[in-house]
Amino acid sequence: MEIPTLEQVRAAAARIAPHAHRTPVLTCRALDKITGARLHFKCENLQKVGAFKFRGACNAVLSLSDERAARGVLTHSSGNHAQALALAARIRGVTATIVMPTTAPAVKVSAVEGYGGRILRCAPTQADRERVARQALEETGAELVHPYDDPRIIAGQGTAALELLEQAGELDLVLAPVGGGGLMSGTLVTLSALSPATRVVGVEPAGADDARRSLREGRVLPSDDPRTVCDGLLTSLSERTFAIIRRHIEAIVTSSDEATLRAMRLIWERMKIIVEPSAAVTLGALLEDRIPGVRGKRLGLILSGGNVSLDRFFSF
Repeated sequence: MEIPTLEQVRAAAARIAPHAHRTPVLTCRALDKITGARLHFKCENLQKVGAFKFRGACNAVLSLSDERAARGVLTHSSGNHAQALALAARIRGVTATIVMPTTAPAVKVSAVEGYGGRILRCAPTQADRERVARQALEETGAELVHPYDDPRIIAGQGTAALELLEQAGELDLVLAPVGGGGLMSGTLVTLSALSPATRVVGVEPAGADDARRSLREGRVLPSDDPRTVCDGLLTSLSERTFAIIRRHIEAIVTSSDEATLRAMRLIWERMKIIVEPSAAVTLGALLEDRIPGVRGKRLGLILSGGNVSLDRFFSF
């Protein structure tokens, strides 16, 4: 089982630099006052495709040999990774086949189609995702690019933390959402090597807390009937991401959907940027005082994405 290194994160940063945005780190005095900490928001909601996922997908696709890339790429994803892989494939000039559940948000399905991805629909279960993906792989011979259980993906996601350190300087604590664990794994690979004194805490929805339970039990527990507004944080950890998380993370805490939505609204209103619920869990955990010892500290929060369907707000 390959675990990516800091050198691979740095190589990924150089590889994706011509294509990925170096997203800004923003601060907000109003949110500092509310939380009692000095917050530095790494705005991956302003990344291409509106999410950090483009970093890993771009790294994975650009890492392929010409021979392997010519066969196309394939993945299964509910949204952000799907968009990211479709765009990365278009940049490389190869085809992308995306297996998406029928419950995937319409805004994300539309974006994948806009990037030229070929969509195959599946039932909203991990088993059916994998079944349809296996069948498509047999038919196309494409390169499978897993949403998070792939060292190329993890290394690419780690570039967000690399930039955060360069932009914000020394941080006492970094918070990132946890779904399948790709972003958190990449963050840990980077920070454990470059800033070992920085505490790292993961945040997931209270209604989808499989990573927290897995850490407590010492083994990967599946995401069992998750119920949360955070559609990007529904997947289970892989053995690879769990191994990295278990070795380096301080803790995984949760945010209730109520706190997450309050956090999302605060970010929209006070910072004037759009984030999706999955990105707001980090601030949600702070609002619920889930993490001790943050008062007066310098915190980095990775805002993972901003792909929100606005249909619920606008009907014209």
